[in-house]
Amino acid sequence: MPRVSMSGMKQRLIVLMAAAVSAAAVLVPTAANAVSRDSGTVAATTCAAVPVSAPPGTKVESVKAVAHAGGTVTFPAAPPLHPAEETLTDVPAWCDLTVTVSHPGANDHVNIRISLPQDTKKWNGRFQATGGSAYLAGDLSGSPLVGAVKAGYAAAATDAGVGANPIDVSGWALTPAGKVDTPLLKNFASRSLHDMAVIGKDATKKFYDRSVSYAYWNGCSTGGRQGYGEAQDHPTDFDGILANAPAVNWDRFGVATLWSQAVFNEEKVQPTSCEFDAFNAAVIKACDTDDGVKDGIIDNPQDCRWDARRLVGTKVVCEGKEITISKATADAFRKIWAGPVSSSGRQLWYGPNKGVDLASLATPGEPFFVASTWVKYFVTQNPSFDATKLTYTSFEQLFRSSQKQFNNIIGTDDPNLSKFAKSGGKLLSWHGQTDELVPTEGTVDYRERVNRALGGNKRVDNFYRLFLLPGVNHCGGGIGPQPTDALGALVKWVEKGQAPATLAASATNADGKTVTRNVCRYPMVARYTGHGDTASAANYRCVTA
Repeated sequence: MPRVSMSGMKQRLIVLMAAAVSAAAVLVPTAANAVSRDSGTVAATTCAAVPVSAPPGTKVESVKAVAHAGGTVTFPAAPPLHPAEETLTDVPAWCDLTVTVSHPGANDHVNIRISLPQDTKKWNGRFQATGGSAYLAGDLSGSPLVGAVKAGYAAAATDAGVGANPIDVSGWALTPAGKVDTPLLKNFASRSLHDMAVIGKDATKKFYDRSVSYAYWNGCSTGGRQGYGEAQDHPTDFDGILANAPAVNWDRFGVATLWSQAVFNEEKVQPTSCEFDAFNAAVIKACDTDDGVKDGIIDNPQDCRWDARRLVGTKVVCEGKEITISKATADAFRKIWAGPVSSSGRQLWYGPNKGVDLASLATPGEPFFVASTWVKYFVTQNPSFDATKLTYTSFEQLFRSSQKQFNNIIGTDDPNLSKFAKSGGKLLSWHGQTDELVPTEGTVDYRERVNRALGGNKRVDNFYRLFLLPGVNHCGGGIGPQPTDALGALVKWVEKGQAPATLAASATNADGKTVTRNVCRYPMVARYTGHGDTASAANYRCVTA
């Protein structure tokens, strides 16, 4: 397969990270057509600014209102987040309230957008806050917000005062003196999320003249980390939190995904795309049937014991040239899967699961841009820093420095969720087993630490459930069955007390056949009963891994 260019890779990865929270592409606002009360389509609301209350330490600067007529809404392509034009139909008329706030001493201006169905009969009484991706705190352009409005929610997003570019942080990360802009980093990490929750719910109450019945968080990747952060730091902000592929442990994850660059340099190898394909195909072939079903998916990668060194001496043809896989190349893949270690051999963090498309994360000379940006602008405060030159020693130094400087700001890894549990909150989280960007085992590590802190798996299941999806990539995609209605499952748990034992998922395989699965809650896994169609969820049961 051809090598993916850095610009192409960035666009594809940003799209993946945004996929779970965005139902459509970027919205170009329509003309602000005020909807009249006597039109017969709106019940007793007017799209106008309302007074809002903010948390202590936050100052409201302005509130602006823009009305939209609804109907068929087209979202033009706007890369990198939204590469293709999309359309939503039957969107009710809605009102966008944009609240701009600041924090004394921070020299910031944070925008919070709240989108509300203008017809009170179209509002389901729920509030939904939406998350971001990469270095985007939230998408104010309208895509996730309008999708939520169509579903009956009042919805909100914030830019955290850091703008709308998920890739480029050069405009906000550093002060003129070249130091980290700590107030803006705190906005991005947590502060603006609490502001959005408080202001969003208050604005919704003022708009409809009645309180929100239930408040939900919905996010993936950065949005997943934000959801976990809300459960940790502001346990009463949301009744239910859907936080998927969460980029928690940011201070560690943000450096750990550069480990491959150090490995390639130290092992003195530059694997081709064909070699990436060969290792991926070999490990899937070796471990596909560990779960008793041949479907091209490694169900539980932690059970896969295949050693990359078994491919040494294998010949692959790449662009007409025959390549023999060397021991050094095999060792490199083995070390990447194992994850970064210290100079003494102590594991620092987790590597990607076996079966993951490593080309997205570990192409020589093309470091994962989220990690590279983190190291440049935050850890070293040197925008010229070259992450392609890492060694084992310099990698470990960066890893330790990131932990020391930023764990308290953006680590998002506090396992004490006792206040969230006591408040009655529910946290539902899924993570793909072929996540190519955020190591799945980092989420498992967090869940296990919560178990240890709060009395074990059974007790934690009362308020926090994790689902690991075989064959699913970062925030969706991949050949595995995709979750069909995780938010709906969370709503049933919060409002009806129906805790999800499984998470429904489906996909269409290469033969055009529908494949269904009921993904089991961690630590259980689905296993084929030995009878019936292997494509049907009915023929699997949950067992302890």
